[in-house]
Amino acid sequence: RSGSRWVSGGRTVNWGILRKIISRGGSFYTRMILGFPVADWTGGFNAWRAHVLRGIGLESIVSNGYSFQIELKYRSLQKGFKGIEVPIVFEDRRVGQSKMSWRIIIEALGRVWAMRCG
Repeated sequence: RSGSRWVSGGRTVNWGILRKIISRGGSFYTRMILGFPVADWTGGFNAWRAHVLRGIGLESIVSNGYSFQIELKYRSLQKGFKGIEVPIVFEDRRVGQSKMSWRIIIEALGRVWAMRCG
């Protein structure tokens, strides 16, 4: 199961417009390239069954950052495992700072193509 900010009933709280555009745009971009109808590719609130992680070869995941979430979901779908997205309300952090950077965004954009072609 994956918590999704972008399915019916899911949403974000206290997010700026740029952050919403990046998150939604990244999921749209990924959906178009990888061809699976996942609404929230970069969401990190997920529950994985151990047999799924073993089945996708967790030890061979090469991605970092947001592309790590994408690669886990993509590999599981490729192997025929079924994912279920459930709505979550994701509130912006009150303490600390996001790890989001342009380097991470660019890495994720390239990694999606590497997954598709690999």
